Amino acid sequence: MKTTGEIIRGKRQSKGLLLRELAAKLKVDSAVLSKIERGERKAKKEQIIQIAEILEMNKRELIVAWLSDKIIHQISDEEFGNEALKLTVQKVKHFKNKKL
Repeated sequence: MKTTGEIIRGKRQSKGLLLRELAAKLKVDSAVLSKIERGERKAKKEQIIQIAEILEMNKRELIVAWLSDKIIHQISDEEFGNEALKLTVQKVKHFKNKKL
């Protein structure tokens, strides 16, 4: 399973786009984008949407990968992280049903 950064790097490279070219389109420094691709820095949601548009990617899939990375970052070192994640899934379903 690839991280969001790995997905972005792979798509950028397959399109023949240099790191600095994508960074310029995003209006960020190349070092920032490099850190995002390596997973050393988290992109903002707006940046993820912009990247998806520039690289002609499925926006939904990239946002889902990005959200997944955010969740993993929060719970990976927690002793009860897996249990919390399972409970979160149940709560999301519950609250979605309440809104309907």
